[in-house]
Amino acid sequence: MYCAGGKELIKENNFETLQLGSFVEKDFPYISTSMDASKLGASFPKDNISARTLALKLGDSSYVCFDTDLLRWTVAWTGEFLPMYLMPQVSYKDYYNKGNKTAQIAGTPKLATGLYPGWTAGAPVFKDIRPGVGKQDIPVWGPLAAKDGHWNGVYVYRNQAVLSYQVSNSQLYEMVTAAPFAGEKGFQRNFRIQPNQENLYLTAAEVADGSDVKISDRISYVFHGNKKDSVTAVAVIGPGAKTNIVDKRYLSVEVPSAGSSREVAVLVWKGPFSKLKDFEAKAASGKPAPFPGFQKGGPAIWKGSVFTQGKLGADSEDYVIDQVTLPVPNPWKRNVRLADVAFWPDGKAAGVTFSGDVWIIEGISADLKKVKWTRFASGLHESMSIEIRHNDVYVYDRDGITRLVDLNKDGMADYYENFSNVMEQSPESREWAGSMALGPDDCFYISKGGALNAGDGPTPFAAKGFRTGSIQSGSVLKVSKDGKSVEVLATGMRGPFIGMNPQTGVLTASDQQGNFVPSTPLFLIKKGHFYGVPATRHGTGSREPDKPLTWIPHNVDRSAIAQTWITSDKMGPLNGDLIHFSFGRPGLLRVLFDTTGDGTVQGGVSFIKAAYTAPTSKGTINPKDGMLYISGFNLWGSSANGISALQRLRYTGLPSYRPNKFEVGTQGVVIRFDSPLDEKAATEARNYRVKRWNYLRTEEYGSGHYKLDGTPGQESLPVLKSYLSADKKAVFLLIPDVRVTEQMEVLYDISAADGRAMQDGFWFTPKSVEPLSLNAYGFGTVDFALLTDKAAIAKAAEHLVDVVSAEHGKAMFEKLACAGCHSTGTQVDGMYGPPLKGILGKRREFSDGTASVANEKYLKESILDPPVKRVKNYSGEMPSYVGVVSDSDIESIILYIKSL
Repeated sequence: MYCAGGKELIKENNFETLQLGSFVEKDFPYISTSMDASKLGASFPKDNISARTLALKLGDSSYVCFDTDLLRWTVAWTGEFLPMYLMPQVSYKDYYNKGNKTAQIAGTPKLATGLYPGWTAGAPVFKDIRPGVGKQDIPVWGPLAAKDGHWNGVYVYRNQAVLSYQVSNSQLYEMVTAAPFAGEKGFQRNFRIQPNQENLYLTAAEVADGSDVKISDRISYVFHGNKKDSVTAVAVIGPGAKTNIVDKRYLSVEVPSAGSSREVAVLVWKGPFSKLKDFEAKAASGKPAPFPGFQKGGPAIWKGSVFTQGKLGADSEDYVIDQVTLPVPNPWKRNVRLADVAFWPDGKAAGVTFSGDVWIIEGISADLKKVKWTRFASGLHESMSIEIRHNDVYVYDRDGITRLVDLNKDGMADYYENFSNVMEQSPESREWAGSMALGPDDCFYISKGGALNAGDGPTPFAAKGFRTGSIQSGSVLKVSKDGKSVEVLATGMRGPFIGMNPQTGVLTASDQQGNFVPSTPLFLIKKGHFYGVPATRHGTGSREPDKPLTWIPHNVDRSAIAQTWITSDKMGPLNGDLIHFSFGRPGLLRVLFDTTGDGTVQGGVSFIKAAYTAPTSKGTINPKDGMLYISGFNLWGSSANGISALQRLRYTGLPSYRPNKFEVGTQGVVIRFDSPLDEKAATEARNYRVKRWNYLRTEEYGSGHYKLDGTPGQESLPVLKSYLSADKKAVFLLIPDVRVTEQMEVLYDISAADGRAMQDGFWFTPKSVEPLSLNAYGFGTVDFALLTDKAAIAKAAEHLVDVVSAEHGKAMFEKLACAGCHSTGTQVDGMYGPPLKGILGKRREFSDGTASVANEKYLKESILDPPVKRVKNYSGEMPSYVGVVSDSDIESIILYIKSL
């Protein structure tokens, strides 16, 4: 099904039958990971957790985690490599598995250092000297100050990694090799050191229970263990360096200043005292390992390409989905869960996967008949964003922003350059490196997740639903052009994902409904503002949170991701619009803006219906064809069945029928559509149902709906009369008592002038309500006197009554997006909540150890107050439906569940 020569094409993806290799590939020299090495044993430092490391595979069952923030060895060990604990790893083959843990080693620890620089200039240092230490009330998770040290990046040459970093004003390259001797396993650190003006000091290991030491210039070691029968030793190989031990604890190496480059090696080992002579002999006969020509680039690791044939959607609607088939299966048995794509001006693309791979995509054409996929990079750390800047590829992941450089132009990245790691990143599994956008100022803008509480974590509990994480969790940041500095633009978010208008610089962000986030908000980001989540406020003061551009109800978008602007002139009515991506639904929402007379900007959304086959997370315009390309992968409970896809939203030229403009005022609501409307249907007031409600921001997950007086429920507003504009494209709904509220919903069941049925909705947030000026629309004579006619209002409200039936219950089940978390059959995989088929009468065991039988009372309680009785082994991430559903709605839903 795949080949390097292109004779065969992959025409469809079947993830269910996909045969995958190991997440850890034997031909690539490392993986990127966090590392908790705080519980290695009595001989090792306790304060030892790293958020960013390269886990190097050395051969001979020897491994090292190099901390790129502190330029130190977090831990070196032998035996087994790493258990696959992190989110991309546990879900690599088990696509819906969210049961990740903190990363730990699987083998036997040999060496470790604590939270302090691995290298210093002028004198050894054994304390954390990073900016922020002692100045903030939570731990620091970030790099050293540039004057003390800087991570430059890593070169990949065949199966060898060469580390590049700066210590003070000195450039160092490091290549680690296994050093076996006499049945023991040592570690050899090979250095190429450029001219240095100051003495440099390497801390090679820390022994927490050292009892005695022996020190010489060439070899030093620490005795430990109850009988002093174990040693940890360090030796220098080559001239110009000497060893030392400080406080019977820190094994140190001094490298004197020099005016020329030189190569030196440091041999470190932990083992029985009986093998010390063998270690000394190994050091005496050793030589620094020769560095390969890494700065010129090495041979390609992944040879050949994979070719796929896409599938065009039938031109039956104004916007249709085309499938760009993914390169699975492939010769490397690699999973391809595509997280984001970016384009060069000629239409060539780069795509990044959640597993940390980058693919170059060529041959995207109108018919998608032959698309070429070539592996370009790997080893990235939970990567979800990619951009092209000045023709270079940049990836944002937990390690920061990496520039991928192909040194020898053979189609594979040889140098993974650290463009910027100045943003803080904790090892908390839900502190996502969420999204990245390139601004018109040539700066990168990024968002970071809010360190959500997913059980035990490496940082302290902060608030319900949150752990402490870093000082920049739940924030939107701006990274300078050169990557050397970062500016916090906005704080107080749970799980922000951003969008940037590349022409105007308008910056938007969504947030994830959950604790302290009552429903999905969409924000216009303003510098220095706070957006509502106390756990991620980070010292921004006590002012009230900014109001969103618009709220989006749970049933419309329960899980928001990024946004993008349609900067093309090829997308028909969507040209120039802001598009919001819903992971949970899945699908795209068109965002409309209404600027009131007092300057308030308020927004609303409508759904762009199409056959989305996988979660829709991020999208970008292809500058060559002008179409929108959408990437996404499944994991967190999307209603989509597909595991991953690259989809093209293509404009067919057929008529569009969705809203394109709105205004809200004291007299009612104006909604303008893309196509003319049928006059009879559009002017029948009963064809519209209008509701409004507020949310309640609390520590609980999501929010119910509340009337304007604070009581639970939604208020139905009667439409007294509907008017059609002169061009038949806009309607004015005459509605009494329109006021500022957090959410309004207009559902309509009308027809277009060409007979097309239009049954849909529009959701918006009126933040400012002033009298409307309707003259420009040509609605004719509007009877405003009806707004105060109590009899007319009562008559218009007569039909706003819910029915009780299983059919209505099914409709509510679908409207509330219950199927995204609860199977109507017996499916468990990928579901946040238990299956519902046959649930009545079954015994339910709860997370607090209690149990009961599922009856109608239990179902009603579970809908209205989910946290009270959470079923064992299931997530508590279900919002309350207090005020969202009426008593008749609940009765209908229960009837529907009974019918399953």
